[in-house]
Amino acid sequence: MTPAIELLNVSKIYRRYGGRQFATLKSALLQRSILRTLQPSETFSALTNVSFTVPKGCTYGVIGPNGSGKSTALKLVAGITKPTTGTVRVEGRISALIELGAGFHPEISGRENVFINGIMLGLTKRQIHERFDEIVEFAELTEFIDAPVKTYSSGMYMRLGFAVAIHVDPDVLLVDEVLAVGDEAFTHKCLDKFSEFRRRGKTILLVTHSLGLVERFCDEALWLDAGVARSHGDPKRVVSEYLMSVEASEEHLMETTTARAVAAADEGVQPPPSEPDATRPPENMFHATEGRWGAREVEIVDVTLLDGDGKPGFIFHSGEPMSIQLKVRAAQPNDEVVFGIGIFSAEGVCCYGTNTFLEEMNPARLAGDAEATFAIEGLDLVEGTYKLDVAVHKRDGAPYDYHRLLYTFRVKSRTHDVGIYRPRHHWTFSPNLQFPAGRDDD
Repeated sequence: MTPAIELLNVSKIYRRYGGRQFATLKSALLQRSILRTLQPSETFSALTNVSFTVPKGCTYGVIGPNGSGKSTALKLVAGITKPTTGTVRVEGRISALIELGAGFHPEISGRENVFINGIMLGLTKRQIHERFDEIVEFAELTEFIDAPVKTYSSGMYMRLGFAVAIHVDPDVLLVDEVLAVGDEAFTHKCLDKFSEFRRRGKTILLVTHSLGLVERFCDEALWLDAGVARSHGDPKRVVSEYLMSVEASEEHLMETTTARAVAAADEGVQPPPSEPDATRPPENMFHATEGRWGAREVEIVDVTLLDGDGKPGFIFHSGEPMSIQLKVRAAQPNDEVVFGIGIFSAEGVCCYGTNTFLEEMNPARLAGDAEATFAIEGLDLVEGTYKLDVAVHKRDGAPYDYHRLLYTFRVKSRTHDVGIYRPRHHWTFSPNLQFPAGRDDD
């Protein structure tokens, strides 16, 4: 199939800002700052040898973290900038939803700006006249179209830019994270317009952080990372690989955060200022900051979070198993030992807490090294960051070793519900109420 967009070994290098500026072009030339070859330390590579092909009629998604080169690739396709090396080819008329409203003049009316912007995008004056009412209606600006653009809110401004660009009727539509230009109803209108473009066989190149949108709309996807193409092909596979990479980065962050908190607590850096005796916990633990308290007759020597396969980690998925493994050491034999667990949200809200005494379990005797594992069959928490309290103490609550909010873990979910607890549930409906199969995960 004939490609609508083709990038071959494309690299884009920018000059880093070095703090040196020149008052005039003459002064810059006299110092040869423009003509000399830049050192590697003075450049930044936004894209490095990137190649991909978008067939005509294909909806192609580009994903990746901020700074990965997604917008740079789109600007190269749009012709806004040129590649340092490599070749960019595009067949057909382009409409770019990149910087919506670029070229709008704030002092003149929305009506006049529609004509100016439409001509900039390649429409004739007659074509703009024919589409004007549809553009204004789509932007939901009928009452304000004759007001100066400077009186528009940012949402109104962006909606008008989107409406003009979408009505150019291009062969190739370039979209860069523009679905935040209005409320939910307007977002659905935008998605409906994309669907219409797909039905009409238009080519769409979509840059977005909305992974559900890529899985739902795109025929193929590309994952960019630090300017390098990491994967391309089936959208579900590419999104899955990208999410695995994101989780690995988050895993490292959680591990680092936990290690620092535990090290600070071990060094006695974090005892509450109201409690000079670091062996005693605050009176109200729900108001305590992170720290570690206790005389350590029984000491917690290691805390490990395990997934359903028994592998240690800090990233878990909602509804899946998680275990908290405590390794303890008793300096002397002890028959008054209680193990406790508390799960808190990042905001300090207690999600759940229990201990072995509350659950009517009493150890016969603890001596030397031992392990205690708190196994959660299904981690029914909504997506978010959580912290753990772990403790070993006497029946009256006096701590042997209390670790307060030292362990951080993250729960991931493709369902973005709200709150803390996610109960196991399902929906049922009467026969006359039906929902289409599948859902949008973005």
